[in-house]
Amino acid sequence: MRGTTFLKLVEIRTKLASLFPFLIGLLFVIYRYEVIQPVNTIIFFCAMLLFDLTTTAINNYMDYKKAVSDDYREQSNVIGQEKIPEKVVVATIITMLAIASLLGIWLVFRTDLFVLIIGMLCFAIGIFYTFGPIPLSRMPLGEVFSGVTMGFGITFLIIYVNAFDQGIAHLGWSGRMITFELDVLLMLEIFLISLPAVLTIANIMLANNICDLEEDVANQRFTLPYYIGRKNALRLFHLLYFLAFLAILGAVLIQVLPAYVLLVFLVLGPIMKSIKLFKQRQSKLETFPLSLKNMMLVNGMMTITLLAAVFLS
Repeated sequence: MRGTTFLKLVEIRTKLASLFPFLIGLLFVIYRYEVIQPVNTIIFFCAMLLFDLTTTAINNYMDYKKAVSDDYREQSNVIGQEKIPEKVVVATIITMLAIASLLGIWLVFRTDLFVLIIGMLCFAIGIFYTFGPIPLSRMPLGEVFSGVTMGFGITFLIIYVNAFDQGIAHLGWSGRMITFELDVLLMLEIFLISLPAVLTIANIMLANNICDLEEDVANQRFTLPYYIGRKNALRLFHLLYFLAFLAILGAVLIQVLPAYVLLVFLVLGPIMKSIKLFKQRQSKLETFPLSLKNMMLVNGMMTITLLAAVFLS
Protein backbone atom coordinates (compact mmCIF):
# COMPACT_ATOMS: atom_id res chain seq x y z
CA MET A 1 0.00 0.00 0.00
CA ARG A 2 1.35 3.44 -0.94
CA GLY A 3 1.95 5.89 1.88
CA THR A 4 -0.63 8.35 0.56
CA THR A 5 -3.21 5.56 0.29
CA PHE A 6 -2.50 4.46 3.87
CA LEU A 7 -2.97 8.04 5.12
CA LYS A 8 -6.33 8.19 3.36
CA LEU A 9 -7.37 4.82 4.81
CA VAL A 10 -6.64 5.95 8.38
CA GLU A 11 -7.89 9.52 7.70
CA ILE A 12 -4.80 11.10 9.23
CA ARG A 13 -6.33 14.59 8.98
CA THR A 14 -8.88 13.67 11.69
CA LYS A 15 -6.33 12.71 14.36
CA LEU A 16 -6.42 16.11 16.04
CA ALA A 17 -9.52 14.76 17.78
CA SER A 18 -7.28 12.43 19.82
CA LEU A 19 -4.25 14.76 20.01
CA PHE A 20 -6.05 17.51 21.94
CA PRO A 21 -7.29 15.29 24.82
CA PHE A 22 -3.74 13.93 25.04
CA LEU A 23 -2.23 17.43 25.28
CA ILE A 24 -4.87 18.71 27.71
CA GLY A 25 -4.40 15.68 29.98
CA LEU A 26 -0.61 15.93 29.83
CA LEU A 27 -0.56 19.64 30.66
CA PHE A 28 -3.14 19.16 33.42
CA VAL A 29 -1.12 16.43 35.13
CA ILE A 30 1.96 18.68 35.05
CA TYR A 31 -0.05 21.63 36.40
CA ARG A 32 -2.09 19.72 38.99
CA TYR A 33 0.32 17.01 40.17
CA GLU A 34 3.67 18.49 39.10
CA VAL A 35 4.82 15.16 37.69
CA ILE A 36 5.63 13.71 34.30
CA GLN A 37 6.85 10.26 33.29
CA PRO A 38 8.48 10.78 29.85
CA VAL A 39 8.76 7.08 28.94
CA ASN A 40 5.16 6.33 29.92
CA THR A 41 4.02 9.41 27.98
CA ILE A 42 5.80 8.31 24.80
CA ILE A 43 4.55 4.72 25.06
CA PHE A 44 0.99 5.89 25.60
CA PHE A 45 1.14 8.39 22.73
CA CYS A 46 2.33 5.71 20.29
CA ALA A 47 -0.31 3.20 21.50
CA MET A 48 -3.05 5.85 21.36
CA LEU A 49 -2.16 7.00 17.86
CA LEU A 50 -1.84 3.48 16.48
CA PHE A 51 -5.16 2.43 17.96
CA ASP A 52 -6.86 5.56 16.64
CA LEU A 53 -5.52 4.75 13.16
CA THR A 54 -6.71 1.16 13.59
CA THR A 55 -10.28 2.08 14.52
CA THR A 56 -10.53 4.45 11.54
CA ALA A 57 -9.26 1.74 9.19
CA ILE A 58 -11.79 -0.72 10.67
CA ASN A 59 -14.54 1.87 10.21
CA ASN A 60 -13.69 2.36 6.52
CA TYR A 61 -13.38 -1.39 5.94
CA MET A 62 -16.72 -2.22 7.60
CA ASP A 63 -18.48 0.60 5.75
CA TYR A 64 -17.07 -0.85 2.53
CA LYS A 65 -18.17 -4.39 3.38
CA LYS A 66 -21.65 -3.48 4.60
CA ALA A 67 -22.50 -0.83 2.01
CA VAL A 68 -25.85 -1.48 0.34
CA SER A 69 -25.16 1.01 -2.45
CA ASP A 70 -22.57 0.01 -5.05
CA ASP A 71 -22.04 3.69 -5.79
CA TYR A 72 -21.13 4.34 -2.14
CA ARG A 73 -18.78 1.35 -2.09
CA GLU A 74 -16.91 2.36 -5.22
CA GLN A 75 -17.11 6.17 -5.17
CA SER A 76 -17.46 7.33 -1.55
CA ASN A 77 -15.37 4.78 0.35
CA VAL A 78 -11.57 5.12 0.28
CA ILE A 79 -11.06 1.37 -0.23
CA GLY A 80 -13.15 1.44 -3.39
CA GLN A 81 -11.69 4.75 -4.57
CA GLU A 82 -8.07 3.59 -4.13
CA LYS A 83 -8.75 -0.02 -5.20
CA ILE A 84 -7.05 -1.38 -2.07
CA PRO A 85 -7.14 -5.21 -1.90
CA GLU A 86 -9.18 -6.37 1.10
CA LYS A 87 -6.41 -8.70 2.33
CA VAL A 88 -4.03 -5.72 2.48
CA VAL A 89 -6.54 -3.71 4.51
CA VAL A 90 -7.07 -6.61 6.94
CA ALA A 91 -3.32 -7.21 7.33
CA THR A 92 -2.77 -3.52 8.01
CA ILE A 93 -5.50 -3.46 10.66
CA ILE A 94 -4.18 -6.58 12.42
CA THR A 95 -0.60 -5.27 12.43
CA MET A 96 -1.51 -1.90 13.91
CA LEU A 97 -3.80 -3.49 16.50
CA ALA A 98 -1.10 -5.97 17.56
CA ILE A 99 1.54 -3.26 18.02
CA ALA A 100 -0.88 -1.01 19.93
CA SER A 101 -1.80 -3.94 22.19
CA LEU A 102 1.83 -4.77 22.94
CA LEU A 103 2.55 -1.13 23.80
CA GLY A 104 -0.48 -1.14 26.10
CA ILE A 105 0.73 -4.26 27.89
CA TRP A 106 4.17 -2.68 28.32
CA LEU A 107 2.47 0.33 29.89
CA VAL A 108 0.56 -1.90 32.32
CA PHE A 109 3.83 -3.39 33.57
CA ARG A 110 5.15 0.14 34.12
CA THR A 111 2.03 1.30 36.03
CA ASP A 112 -0.68 -1.00 37.43
CA LEU A 113 -3.64 -3.17 36.50
CA PHE A 114 -6.07 -0.24 36.38
CA VAL A 115 -4.48 0.84 33.11
CA LEU A 116 -5.21 -2.65 31.75
CA ILE A 117 -8.91 -2.43 32.67
CA ILE A 118 -9.44 1.07 31.27
CA GLY A 119 -7.33 0.28 28.20
CA MET A 120 -9.26 -2.91 27.47
CA LEU A 121 -12.55 -1.03 27.79
CA CYS A 122 -11.37 1.67 25.34
CA PHE A 123 -10.06 -1.00 22.95
CA ALA A 124 -13.39 -2.87 23.07
CA ILE A 125 -15.40 0.29 22.36
CA GLY A 126 -13.03 1.28 19.56
CA ILE A 127 -13.20 -2.11 17.85
CA PHE A 128 -16.92 -2.70 18.23
CA TYR A 129 -17.67 0.88 17.23
CA THR A 130 -17.84 -0.32 13.64
CA PHE A 131 -17.19 -4.09 13.91
CA GLY A 132 -19.63 -6.87 14.69
CA PRO A 133 -23.26 -7.65 13.83
CA ILE A 134 -24.57 -4.45 15.44
CA PRO A 135 -21.77 -1.82 15.43
CA LEU A 136 -22.09 1.03 17.92
CA SER A 137 -21.77 3.55 15.08
CA ARG A 138 -24.94 2.21 13.48
CA MET A 139 -26.90 2.82 16.68
CA PRO A 140 -27.98 6.06 18.38
CA LEU A 141 -24.94 5.74 20.68
CA GLY A 142 -22.07 6.74 18.42
CA GLU A 143 -21.80 10.27 19.78
CA VAL A 144 -21.69 9.04 23.38
CA PHE A 145 -19.07 6.36 22.80
CA SER A 146 -16.83 8.47 20.55
CA GLY A 147 -16.95 11.48 22.86
CA VAL A 148 -16.43 9.59 26.12
CA THR A 149 -13.80 7.16 24.79
CA MET A 150 -11.65 9.81 23.13
CA GLY A 151 -12.46 12.86 25.23
CA PHE A 152 -12.43 11.26 28.68
CA GLY A 153 -10.59 7.99 28.05
CA ILE A 154 -7.49 9.58 26.51
CA THR A 155 -7.44 12.46 28.99
CA PHE A 156 -7.76 10.12 31.96
CA LEU A 157 -5.17 7.62 30.74
CA ILE A 158 -2.46 10.19 29.98
CA ILE A 159 -3.03 11.69 33.43
CA TYR A 160 -3.01 8.29 35.11
CA VAL A 161 0.10 6.85 33.43
CA ASN A 162 1.97 9.92 34.65
CA ALA A 163 0.40 10.11 38.13
CA PHE A 164 -0.57 6.50 38.87
CA ASP A 165 1.14 6.79 42.28
CA GLN A 166 -0.67 10.00 43.29
CA GLY A 167 -3.76 8.37 44.81
CA ILE A 168 -6.19 8.84 41.92
CA ALA A 169 -6.98 5.13 41.76
CA HIS A 170 -5.26 1.80 42.26
CA LEU A 171 -6.04 -1.78 41.27
CA GLY A 172 -3.78 -4.36 42.88
CA TRP A 173 -3.56 -8.15 42.91
CA SER A 174 -1.77 -10.00 45.69
CA GLY A 175 -2.27 -13.74 46.17
CA ARG A 176 -6.01 -14.35 46.29
CA MET A 177 -6.85 -10.72 46.97
CA ILE A 178 -7.75 -8.04 44.46
CA THR A 179 -7.92 -4.54 45.91
CA PHE A 180 -9.35 -1.44 44.28
CA GLU A 181 -9.23 2.15 45.53
CA LEU A 182 -10.64 5.26 43.88
CA ASP A 183 -10.56 8.91 44.92
CA VAL A 184 -13.97 10.06 43.75
CA LEU A 185 -13.16 13.78 43.91
CA LEU A 186 -9.99 13.40 41.84
CA MET A 187 -11.90 11.35 39.27
CA LEU A 188 -14.60 14.02 39.08
CA GLU A 189 -11.91 16.65 38.55
CA ILE A 190 -10.55 14.72 35.59
CA PHE A 191 -14.03 14.16 34.18
CA LEU A 192 -14.84 17.87 34.47
CA ILE A 193 -11.69 19.05 32.67
CA SER A 194 -12.25 16.41 29.97
CA LEU A 195 -15.85 17.49 29.28
CA PRO A 196 -15.01 20.14 26.64
CA ALA A 197 -13.15 17.47 24.65
CA VAL A 198 -15.92 14.91 25.23
CA LEU A 199 -18.64 17.26 24.01
CA THR A 200 -16.81 18.81 21.05
CA ILE A 201 -15.70 15.38 19.80
CA ALA A 202 -19.25 14.06 20.20
CA ASN A 203 -20.41 17.03 18.13
CA ILE A 204 -18.10 16.02 15.27
CA MET A 205 -19.88 12.67 15.10
CA LEU A 206 -23.28 14.34 15.50
CA ALA A 207 -22.56 16.81 12.68
CA ASN A 208 -21.36 13.95 10.47
CA ASN A 209 -24.51 11.93 11.15
CA ILE A 210 -26.77 14.92 10.51
CA CYS A 211 -25.09 15.58 7.15
CA ASP A 212 -25.21 11.90 6.17
CA LEU A 213 -28.73 11.20 7.45
CA GLU A 214 -30.35 10.21 4.15
CA GLU A 215 -27.30 8.29 2.89
CA ASP A 216 -26.95 6.47 6.22
CA VAL A 217 -30.58 5.33 6.16
CA ALA A 218 -30.11 4.05 2.59
CA ASN A 219 -27.12 2.02 3.83
CA GLN A 220 -28.92 0.65 6.92
CA ARG A 221 -27.22 2.99 9.40
CA PHE A 222 -29.73 4.34 11.89
CA THR A 223 -27.87 6.96 13.91
CA LEU A 224 -29.05 9.41 16.56
CA PRO A 225 -30.46 12.04 14.11
CA TYR A 226 -32.69 9.32 12.61
CA TYR A 227 -34.31 8.66 16.00
CA ILE A 228 -34.61 12.22 17.34
CA GLY A 229 -35.11 14.00 14.01
CA ARG A 230 -32.97 16.58 12.25
CA LYS A 231 -34.44 19.55 14.12
CA ASN A 232 -33.76 18.09 17.58
CA ALA A 233 -30.31 16.92 16.46
CA LEU A 234 -29.45 20.51 15.53
CA ARG A 235 -30.69 21.70 18.93
CA LEU A 236 -28.49 19.09 20.59
CA PHE A 237 -25.54 20.25 18.47
CA HIS A 238 -26.00 23.75 19.91
CA LEU A 239 -26.53 22.51 23.48
CA LEU A 240 -23.33 20.47 23.61
CA TYR A 241 -21.20 23.55 22.89
CA PHE A 242 -23.05 25.45 25.64
CA LEU A 243 -22.30 22.62 28.09
CA ALA A 244 -18.63 22.59 27.06
CA PHE A 245 -18.21 26.26 27.99
CA LEU A 246 -20.23 25.72 31.18
CA ALA A 247 -17.85 22.91 32.18
CA ILE A 248 -14.84 25.20 31.66
CA LEU A 249 -16.42 27.93 33.77
CA GLY A 250 -17.29 25.43 36.51
CA ALA A 251 -13.76 23.98 36.56
CA VAL A 252 -12.28 27.47 36.99
CA LEU A 253 -14.77 28.48 39.69
CA ILE A 254 -13.91 25.43 41.82
CA GLN A 255 -10.20 26.01 41.09
CA VAL A 256 -9.58 22.78 39.22
CA LEU A 257 -8.39 24.80 36.22
CA PRO A 258 -6.46 28.10 36.42
CA ALA A 259 -8.19 31.38 35.63
CA TYR A 260 -6.14 31.63 32.41
CA VAL A 261 -8.44 29.00 30.88
CA LEU A 262 -11.30 31.52 30.84
CA LEU A 263 -9.56 32.96 27.77
CA VAL A 264 -11.27 30.08 25.93
CA PHE A 265 -14.38 32.28 25.96
CA LEU A 266 -12.66 34.45 23.35
CA VAL A 267 -13.60 31.84 20.74
CA LEU A 268 -17.27 31.83 21.75
CA GLY A 269 -18.15 34.37 19.05
CA PRO A 270 -16.73 32.37 16.11
CA ILE A 271 -18.32 29.21 17.48
CA MET A 272 -21.76 30.81 17.74
CA LYS A 273 -21.37 32.01 14.14
CA SER A 274 -20.49 28.50 12.95
CA ILE A 275 -23.45 27.01 14.83
CA LYS A 276 -25.74 29.45 13.01
CA LEU A 277 -24.21 28.51 9.64
CA PHE A 278 -24.55 24.79 10.34
CA LYS A 279 -28.19 25.18 11.35
CA GLN A 280 -28.88 26.96 8.07
CA ARG A 281 -27.24 24.28 5.91
CA GLN A 282 -26.00 20.79 6.74
CA SER A 283 -23.51 19.85 4.05
CA LYS A 284 -20.66 17.35 4.35
CA LEU A 285 -18.43 19.49 2.14
CA GLU A 286 -19.46 23.00 3.14
CA THR A 287 -20.51 23.08 6.80
CA PHE A 288 -19.44 19.77 8.41
CA PRO A 289 -15.82 21.07 8.68
CA LEU A 290 -17.18 23.72 11.07
CA SER A 291 -17.51 21.02 13.76
CA LEU A 292 -13.82 20.18 13.32
CA LYS A 293 -12.93 23.89 13.46
CA ASN A 294 -14.98 24.32 16.66
CA MET A 295 -13.27 21.35 18.31
CA MET A 296 -9.86 22.80 17.46
CA LEU A 297 -10.84 26.28 18.70
CA VAL A 298 -12.11 25.12 22.10
CA ASN A 299 -9.47 22.49 22.81
CA GLY A 300 -6.69 24.47 21.16
CA MET A 301 -7.37 27.42 23.45
CA MET A 302 -7.53 25.09 26.45
CA THR A 303 -4.15 23.66 25.46
CA ILE A 304 -2.57 27.11 25.05
CA THR A 305 -3.94 28.42 28.35
CA LEU A 306 -2.90 25.29 30.27
CA LEU A 307 0.55 25.57 28.73
CA ALA A 308 0.71 29.16 30.00
CA ALA A 309 -0.41 28.02 33.45
CA VAL A 310 2.34 25.37 33.56
CA PHE A 311 5.03 27.93 32.81
CA LEU A 312 3.59 30.73 34.96
CA SER A 313 2.62 28.73 38.05
